[in-house]
Amino acid sequence: MCELFCLSARKPMRASFSLRRFAAHGGADTGNVDGWGVAFHEGHEVRLYKEPEPASHSPWLDFIERRTLPTRQLVSHIRRATQGGNSLANTQPFVRELGGRTHLFAHNGDLKDVVTRAAEPAHRFHPVGETDSESAFCLLLERLAPLWHRRVPPLGLRLETLAAFAAEMRPLGTFNFLYSDGEFVFGHGHRRRGADGSMGAGLWFRHRHRAEVAHRTGAEQGAHETEAGVALHPTEGAQDLSLLASVPVTAGHWRPLAEGEIVVLAAGELAATAPSPNLSPKGRGV
Repeated sequence: MCELFCLSARKPMRASFSLRRFAAHGGADTGNVDGWGVAFHEGHEVRLYKEPEPASHSPWLDFIERRTLPTRQLVSHIRRATQGGNSLANTQPFVRELGGRTHLFAHNGDLKDVVTRAAEPAHRFHPVGETDSESAFCLLLERLAPLWHRRVPPLGLRLETLAAFAAEMRPLGTFNFLYSDGEFVFGHGHRRRGADGSMGAGLWFRHRHRAEVAHRTGAEQGAHETEAGVALHPTEGAQDLSLLASVPVTAGHWRPLAEGEIVVLAAGELAATAPSPNLSPKGRGV
């Protein structure tokens, strides 16, 4: 399946998002050979790099590593095609304007019937490519558009809308996704088939506390970057980081999201959560 990764930071920081270990997830050994993309948020706009080529041997990754710019929010995707051919139009993440902001979406899974649903002529948002992922994004934006009409909607209303939409999509297949409106990143966990064929968590979450980052020595920071699938270049002073990934990509404690759970990240913190509908009240939350 595809690979998702997201970073949210309290202060702008440099992150070599996948070089080289994470990029290896997009090589022939894993089957993720159909494209990759990474988006760096800059306010309400997005700096997006993507190509329909294997990530593991892409010269663009060398360029991104050399040019790595400070960012508070990063989303990346490595693709294994299930619907739609190998083309730039079908390469994620996908972006659209809504409410004067660039909204971004990346999906891991396989959904049935959403391409047909998104083809409704009366819709405002239409896919450029042929993937179920982009079609799902367009359908989500149709649902969100009334909320963004002449205002910035409250987080609670955004989260409620996403949770209802995700509940409608899950019966159609596998629906792990990252969605960002420039202010918040929403991560929805469903399920993911492992290399051994078993089904497990579709998305994992990790939060790094300020003291953990601020008080590392130079040697400790270097060791962490060496062992990590994601190189996090330290900033001066305290820092908060929250990470989401299809599989854990750094050392440290990662928590699997329950099926149907949504977590919301902002400025390196967990801003809100919509618990799995399958959990009892005692088991809900982060």
